[in-house]
Amino acid sequence: MKSFVALALLLAFSLAGAQQYPLKPVRMVIHIGPGSSMDIVGRVLAQKLNEAWGQPVIVDNRGGAGGTIGMDVVAKAPPDGYTILFGSSSVAIAASYYKKLPYDTLRDLEPVTQISSRHNVLVVTPGSPYNSVKDVIAAAKAKPGQLSYGSGGGSGSSDHLAGELFKLIAGVEMLHVPYKSGPAALNDLLGGQLSIYLGGIPINLPMIKAGKVKALGTSGTKRSPQLPQVPTIAEAGLPGFEVNVWYGLFAPRRTSPAIVEKISGDVKALITTTEMRERFTALGVEAEGSAPSEFKTYFRSDVEKWRKVVKAAGVSAD
Repeated sequence: MKSFVALALLLAFSLAGAQQYPLKPVRMVIHIGPGSSMDIVGRVLAQKLNEAWGQPVIVDNRGGAGGTIGMDVVAKAPPDGYTILFGSSSVAIAASYYKKLPYDTLRDLEPVTQISSRHNVLVVTPGSPYNSVKDVIAAAKAKPGQLSYGSGGGSGSSDHLAGELFKLIAGVEMLHVPYKSGPAALNDLLGGQLSIYLGGIPINLPMIKAGKVKALGTSGTKRSPQLPQVPTIAEAGLPGFEVNVWYGLFAPRRTSPAIVEKISGDVKALITTTEMRERFTALGVEAEGSAPSEFKTYFRSDVEKWRKVVKAAGVSAD
């Protein structure tokens, strides 16, 4: 009886603490450099949470090593809800791409909520000789290993694996060049150091609209609302190609379930408003918002999906 009462009191205190959360600044770790597609979306969310919570939400960019540096920071942080990870599909990819991680992906990171989903877009410079996806594939077949593609999050990132999947389905060889951020990859594309860039729509959209890059195809199963004139890569010459990149929040394991639910509920309430849906759409992403249990199920299935791609492509960090 005493143990039951003690448990009930502990639960009551936990729920009360969660209702008051946050009582101090929250650090949001983003596992990529500033200016990238996910950084843009993460900062929009941080600003809105700042307003909703009345506490600073401090963005901490920790790029490098396919995002695992930032993931490790959160995995080893105190489980009090004051250090959270704004992560992407790269979190799931890293679980199999890196043979030795300083943390256990499924054990040490607690899924909180899926924020949004987005697609990639294959872009080249306006002066590029490639005017279609078929042109890129033909050139890659004619010059194996000579065409290069960049990844904004480095080796093991969603950009990298999108390129590997492209190579796998097309049956071509291209050189992968890793970068810590999307802007760095775009700069080299514009400077002529890269042949193509298969990066997120949010970072590429302003460049496409300004005519600084040329879009050849998007990675979804249907055309992007932001780029309705651009065919999907599948319909433009590579049937079966599809990459959906998600963004979501994670907390360190053993974070109170009540706090996890509080963060998830607050975020969902924010991103499902008409204002935020429209803002996300303008950035090139689709607002989601899911319960912790839903995101955990989806996340585990994504880990397995990318495990198969990593194996089939024969790529790893070791």
